[in-house]
Amino acid sequence: MNRMLLILAALLTMHTAAEAQTERRIYTQAEQTEAQQRALDKELQQIQDSLDYVDAVRALEKLDFVVEADKLVFKYGNSAFVNATTNFVSLKDSRAVVQIAPFNGGGPNGVGGITLEGQASNIKCDTDRKGNTYFTMNVMGAALSANVSISLTKGSNYVSVSVDPTFHGNRITFYGRLISSKRSKVFEGRSL
Repeated sequence: MNRMLLILAALLTMHTAAEAQTERRIYTQAEQTEAQQRALDKELQQIQDSLDYVDAVRALEKLDFVVEADKLVFKYGNSAFVNATTNFVSLKDSRAVVQIAPFNGGGPNGVGGITLEGQASNIKCDTDRKGNTYFTMNVMGAALSANVSISLTKGSNYVSVSVDPTFHGNRITFYGRLISSKRSKVFEGRSL
């Protein structure tokens, strides 16, 4: 009798489990192809970002780079999206240039802003355990005295650059891509 009850309970359990199957979505061939293409595009972008990161670190170490900024953040948090060819921070050996041109034409540099030039000193480059790279330098010139800090996150060449003037608090932050000077297409205006 107990054996009969066990068999009956097992059959009842199997029947309940069969009814409890979950519904699943079946994708069309076009949807499957599109999902595969998105996954492939994402993987290719990750590979390109890794290569860009390696190039950016190499450019920092060679002291031959340009940060082409597409966004500026000013002292009180106001921000502006800008043209990367006229807004940049560069370093070639010990010659540093900081150019801010949020306007279209005019200004002291002829391209809508100011261009400041100086000599870089006290250059340091550190990488943390996570692979993030931090680059700092002091820049001293006729119209510029500032501390420049670059933060490069592992896996990309997108950086933030803080320019802190030594004699006043008009800090400005650049956001953009760090590339080697030979790949850059920036236009440098007249410096002060």
